[in-house]
Amino acid sequence: MANKAIFGGFTAILLVAAVIGVIAVTTKSGSKHASASSSGELSTTTKSVTALCAGTAYKDACENTLNGAVNSSSSAADIIRAAVRVINAEVEAAYQKAHELNKVARGSIDNDGFEFCKQLLVDAGEQLEAVFSEANNTDRADDLQAWLSMVISYRTNCLASIESQELSKQMAAALKNTTELTDNAIVIVSAVAQLAKELNIDVSTGEITGSATGGRRLLSSRKGEFPSWMSVVDRKLLATGGVPIVPTAVVAKDGSGQFKTITDALNAMPKVYTGRYVIYVKAGVYNEKVNVEKTKPNLLIYGDGPRKTIVTGRLNFAEGVGTFKTATFSVLAPGFIAKSMGFTNTAGPKGHQAVALRLNADAAVIYNCRIDGFQDSFYTQSGRHFVRNSVISGTIDFIFGDSQAVIQNSLIIVRRPMDNQQNSVTAHGKDTPNEKTGLTIQNCRIVPDQALFPDRFKIPSYLGRPWKQYSTTIVMESTIGDLIRPEGWMPWNGNFALDTLYYAEYNNRGPGAATNGRVKWKGYHVINRREAIRWTADSLLGGENWIPFSGVPVFLNLVK
Repeated sequence: MANKAIFGGFTAILLVAAVIGVIAVTTKSGSKHASASSSGELSTTTKSVTALCAGTAYKDACENTLNGAVNSSSSAADIIRAAVRVINAEVEAAYQKAHELNKVARGSIDNDGFEFCKQLLVDAGEQLEAVFSEANNTDRADDLQAWLSMVISYRTNCLASIESQELSKQMAAALKNTTELTDNAIVIVSAVAQLAKELNIDVSTGEITGSATGGRRLLSSRKGEFPSWMSVVDRKLLATGGVPIVPTAVVAKDGSGQFKTITDALNAMPKVYTGRYVIYVKAGVYNEKVNVEKTKPNLLIYGDGPRKTIVTGRLNFAEGVGTFKTATFSVLAPGFIAKSMGFTNTAGPKGHQAVALRLNADAAVIYNCRIDGFQDSFYTQSGRHFVRNSVISGTIDFIFGDSQAVIQNSLIIVRRPMDNQQNSVTAHGKDTPNEKTGLTIQNCRIVPDQALFPDRFKIPSYLGRPWKQYSTTIVMESTIGDLIRPEGWMPWNGNFALDTLYYAEYNNRGPGAATNGRVKWKGYHVINRREAIRWTADSLLGGENWIPFSGVPVFLNLVK
């Protein structure tokens, strides 16, 4: 690349000027040609907050944030932290507004919704704290952008949980600044990481630490090695393929374990522990609402098989329960792994929104599991999620949320909805242009269940519809059954999001895979191999850093 040669000649540089320069020239067109003066320094015209904010979507908000906070002696970490401070203040103000609106809310749905909003805003503060503490570590650029994207996803999910249009409008106004400032921060982090990669700069000091052309390996450990942060206990566990020899706790309905319910086993977990906590759940149907709280990270829960160890419930929206509270099994803690388990919601199509599994957790892995329900059965809410060798069933929007998710080598079963309803496999909720969220379905099979099969041509089924403005969904290297309509995708409401969404297909097969009859929306694409690589587990999730260490098989890139 031309800019490598330019950057390579710099022996000393004010990092803030370099970052400003890169952001100023990294526009939507993707151009990164920087100009240099004869003295080997970036042009002084780039040394302004206006230039720093040039690549952001909300420039005025960016400039208001950084004016007075950035100067020529600022490091890149200083810039990121300045942005985070302002976002955090906005999150606190939004929490107060949610508290006030909760007092005037009427009905169980809106009361649940505002409780959810307050919970999510607390989560947002914790994600921002993590970004602040790791701002000088470009090795974790994927993490920083994922955590900032989670902050925006909390806004999306908060507003979706409020039924009253007037109250939702007021809450949206309270979250406006948070959303825009966070979207801007994602762009700034991306630019800082890119420049540090080009120059091998220590972003906390601004020093060049190595050859710009040689380059140290950023964002991952060397292939085949465990990452340095992984405990000795985890290394031993994963060295055996992730199958624990002796679980920490055993759950059994017949009393043959230490606990009869999963909830009791979770409640007994120590407040502080190192490594991975392992819970084995013996075969049985566990009718309980399970919550893995965020204070219980690095949990591995496994059963005797997805048709033998089943967690079930039937909470649903039609009976006055907020969507997030309908979940049979909810995960709020990072580093979660589930293997050989079944998660179901049996409310049926008349229950409307009825979640079987909700993941509000970063770096979560689901392997050899079943997620069964009807509408909204799999709520992949926020964070980075990898699903492999599993079964997911449902009717309307049954894989939905605003996460970074890859579903791989899995069976996706479309069920029969109520009369006069249409099926949509996905409803992704990306709400701003620079969020790093998106949903990839790779090397899967999309088929009808037995009840739908006879009427699969009469009841329309689609790959997805855009829940939010920048909905991002990719179906690639998969077998698509003949139940999917030739147009492939359906609108949400009129022309909403049809120009701004990103829907893509690559190298699919099967009777429903033909693209010549697909929708003609501006946001729909039949993509090539190079573009498809952007949406693989490694590119979308930064998967090389964490998925192999979960002990599950993975295609980090394309299958073929």
